Amino acid sequence: MRLLEFNSDGDFSLTTFSADKIPQKYAILSHTWGAEEVTFEDLQNGTGTKKAGYKKMRFCGEQAKRDGLQYFWVDTCCINKANYAELQYAINSMFRWYRNATRCYVYMSDVTSPVLRTNSEFKPESWDSEFWKSRWFTRGWTLQELLAPRSVEFFCREGGRLGDKNSLKHQIQAITGIPALALQGAPLFQFSVEERLSWMDRRQTTLEVDRVYSLLGILDVKIHPFKDTEAATAFGRLREVIDKRRICLQDLRLTDPCDDKKRIEDTEGGLLEDSYRWIFGTSEFKQWRSDQLSPLLWIKGDPGKGKTMLLCGIINELSKSTVDTALLSYFFCQATDSRINNATAVLRGLIYMLVHQQPSLVSHIQKKYDNAGKALFEDANAWTALSEIFTNILQDSSLDSIYLIVDALDECVTGLPELLDLVVYTSAVSSRAKWIVSSRNWSSIERSLNTAAHRSYLSLNANGTFLWVALVCKELSKVPGWKAKKKVTAYPPELDPFYRRMMDQVRGVEDAEDGELCTQILAVISAVYRPVSLDELSSLINMPDGIASDYKALSEISAKDFLIKEAQNEIYPYRVEAVHHIIFSRSLRAMSRTVQRDIYGLRAPGISIDQVTPPEPDPLVAVRYSCLYWVDHLLDCHTSEKKIEDL
Repeated sequence: MRLLEFNSDGDFSLTTFSADKIPQKYAILSHTWGAEEVTFEDLQNGTGTKKAGYKKMRFCGEQAKRDGLQYFWVDTCCINKANYAELQYAINSMFRWYRNATRCYVYMSDVTSPVLRTNSEFKPESWDSEFWKSRWFTRGWTLQELLAPRSVEFFCREGGRLGDKNSLKHQIQAITGIPALALQGAPLFQFSVEERLSWMDRRQTTLEVDRVYSLLGILDVKIHPFKDTEAATAFGRLREVIDKRRICLQDLRLTDPCDDKKRIEDTEGGLLEDSYRWIFGTSEFKQWRSDQLSPLLWIKGDPGKGKTMLLCGIINELSKSTVDTALLSYFFCQATDSRINNATAVLRGLIYMLVHQQPSLVSHIQKKYDNAGKALFEDANAWTALSEIFTNILQDSSLDSIYLIVDALDECVTGLPELLDLVVYTSAVSSRAKWIVSSRNWSSIERSLNTAAHRSYLSLNANGTFLWVALVCKELSKVPGWKAKKKVTAYPPELDPFYRRMMDQVRGVEDAEDGELCTQILAVISAVYRPVSLDELSSLINMPDGIASDYKALSEISAKDFLIKEAQNEIYPYRVEAVHHIIFSRSLRAMSRTVQRDIYGLRAPGISIDQVTPPEPDPLVAVRYSCLYWVDHLLDCHTSEKKIEDL
């Protein structure tokens, strides 16, 4: 990028900066081109001072100086258009240059005012009608110059300030038809492609191909400059690129982590701001946020400590504070959901969110995707391919900062070691990426994360506070308001005593059939090798309808820990081996009723399950656990002679 600055003799000079050396503060000019613009060649040759366009350049430089800015940029003379490579780079970088500018000065050569030049705003009655009719609002290139910068100030021909994008927002919205949110700086990916294209309807460009170029940043598309013979098909090419990107993103999407976050918050009864704001005052979080040498924060704690809801709060805070300066991507692992309990799914979710926010990042996927199609994300090599793509995205020079958050690493059933290695590696090689991960306090996770050059951890030591609150609130929902205070003081203050209270309630059930069912459920959920869904549990136990609401608390990992350590004799009256045998035999029975040849109707023997999209409803949803673990329960149930007999 070339930037102008004033010399000591009052003239201009150009300075060239590489992408990583561009000054953080500079001004940029927005204007409509006239017949006599100062070009790059004019500056090189020391000519152009007598051209009409020189007045605009001098205005921009003098205004920048008044605003304390050393450098400024003018499109007519800061690009060497004779250099094809430079022109291509400039076309694809223009939106970013405007977005990163400290100030954007709009010079409206067709708006006049009798008032002398000053930084105070003119009375609108003297220029309002000319402002509404200004040619600046009809040109294609000025659309991105209105939308991209954070600060846009309008000046008349004499150099007097008319106002800014905020003070003139009502007039600008009425003139352009662009939504107020877009004018106020909302991320453009929040608006559909068709809506963004419609903002160009009232505008013209000298060349049809310029109409496409001026849309690239608004649509976040990168494209090679068109040859003269390709100009007529330029808009069709743009449409083709957008359509290919949309299809690629659809195939990449396994889940939308935004929807997962909302589901989790709704399931837990909502997110209370005061329950997570404490973390922003901790030294660990402050160091992670501000120190470039602290790219990785591990939040660890036992089940029930509120790690997931804490991360939801952090995501909310980062979403508000980094909307203009960074990308935010996150993922919630869940062991009971096969879609989101593996390392490949984590990468697909993280990449999906990044590309959704900055679609031009799809270029890191597109070449491989064009060759492999959807199989790129699903076949046996998916992890390898996605790891490379993800690493390349984090090193993309167009990015400023990236915040990456992964919740519940301990619930990543498949590929956890590889995922941990990738987190450690990318936290070291990418200066743009900052990670927050959470998990139980597992030694295997700690060993992997300890290999990171710079990482900090935050241990949650509350006695299961978040889950305790959730369980108590569920109980209080059945109690009249006037009894709530008395009732809450009767609950045990920690999780284990709370679970003991639940066990006592199970033993005290008057209906023997209900008591037996509760014991069976507790026995099964404490003996399974991973948390099971309610559908899977129903294939292992004869379950009546309506038990779903109570199963959530019992399926928490902290509940399983309590059952094994503190209540083993109560739930295993005939030894744990008998429970394994029951699970084995019921798994076999469930599979024999459900599993059949070509159950998904694929008619393609040998195809990998990773390449298959399950039908709705999925006939395997209730037996998925049984299909994977029946033999493990057989091996753990009793003597080898009996196992052979069972087989």
